[in-house]
Amino acid sequence: MLPLAIALSWLGFVLHNVADLPGQHLLSPETLYPTLVYLALIGLLRWTAWPLFGWAVLQGLGGGVLSVLPLAFLPFEPAQTLHHYSFHVIYTLTQIPLMVLTYASTRTRSLS
Repeated sequence: MLPLAIALSWLGFVLHNVADLPGQHLLSPETLYPTLVYLALIGLLRWTAWPLFGWAVLQGLGGGVLSVLPLAFLPFEPAQTLHHYSFHVIYTLTQIPLMVLTYASTRTRSLS
């Protein structure tokens, strides 16, 4: 299940970037660099799931929720429309399975 949750998390992130942000593609820095982080964190799963859990929380709360709040230091490009917000809902929802599974994985390992 964890590989599926990782794929879903990444897909939600990529969908938000490529489908909703102007001029983005898979090799854009905004998409490529976080993809490399996903790959690096997958490599750490052999030892611990905590970094991947933190990444899922950062993606879900930071990228999915906080980045659409009307804060002065955030650029509002593209325009904050219902269409754009719908992509953030998808982005956030696709992070939840990874958050739940990695958290459960860390709890299981620490109990044994």
